[in-house]
Amino acid sequence: MLLPVDHVRLAAPIGGEDLPRAHHGDVLGTTEIPKPQVPAARGGCRFAAADGAVRLHPGALACSRPARTAHPGLRVTGIRDYADYAARLEKRGGRVLWDARLPGHRRRHAEDPVGNRPVFPEPLE
Repeated sequence: MLLPVDHVRLAAPIGGEDLPRAHHGDVLGTTEIPKPQVPAARGGCRFAAADGAVRLHPGALACSRPARTAHPGLRVTGIRDYADYAARLEKRGGRVLWDARLPGHRRRHAEDPVGNRPVFPEPLE
């Protein structure tokens, strides 16, 4: 049986945890959660949505090259103003690419300051 995804690992440069901290906390509104001792020694950080249903793990990689096409698709609800969200992301060095190719959805690809490219689909009602 397939269950909901436990977490998504994203790329982050070694010693560059401040970039995902600013992005995931300030832009996405997630909360940093503690890493267990062994993985904490390798660097990186971890974040969770308020309800804990989504967990993102930017991990410290010697060669931080995020995948261009492989990406997490994170379902979005509760972000009232997409323009405000996009402005916050771009203000912190990310890019937002609006995509109208998925029928029945408002969708955007958001490139964070490290280069990860999650997709945020929102079903239209």
